[in-house]
Amino acid sequence: MAFYFGNLVKNQNLMKKIVYHIASSIDGYIATPNGGVERFLMQGAHADEFQQSLNGYDTVLMGRKTYEFGFQYGIKPGEPAYPGLHHVIVSGTLQFDSNQQVQLVNDQAVEYITHLKKQTGKSIWLCGGGHLAGLLAQHQLIDEVILKVNPIVLGQGIPLFAGLSSPLTLQTAQHKQYKNGVLLLKYEVIKSIDS
Repeated sequence: MAFYFGNLVKNQNLMKKIVYHIASSIDGYIATPNGGVERFLMQGAHADEFQQSLNGYDTVLMGRKTYEFGFQYGIKPGEPAYPGLHHVIVSGTLQFDSNQQVQLVNDQAVEYITHLKKQTGKSIWLCGGGHLAGLLAQHQLIDEVILKVNPIVLGQGIPLFAGLSSPLTLQTAQHKQYKNGVLLLKYEVIKSIDS
């Protein structure tokens, strides 16, 4: 399901949107220090709606640790984690041959993703991790943030945005609370005029 907002720059409507759509703890972590997500609620209406929302994307964008997380479930380097979505993996250390389903970007990630946004199609799902989100936010490439805030406090872990050196201004677009305590928060990223 795609969401559109009236305050976006006109020519931005012609570009693909990058949506950072991710689960978070109340204190702003997307995983434990070792990358674990076992504390997050994986079942319930919020999870069902999330699966349905994947129809609004044609591309999934992720960093190395997020991609490698799938290896424990049998995914091998170069294989897609989400069938039906084109994968873009950003990593300076992973090595595998790109193919029609999975593109490895070892360098010039900002330039590659800027070009990717100019393509036609559905939105791009940024599914992690925190360092990649910080990099893209720093370059004003993220258009929306959708958080599935879980009723947990991790105290430490991988932050939503790592390495972000300037504030990110958001405008609340929608919120929803589920019976299990998960809170869905949708934000539009307010871009600076000189971007």
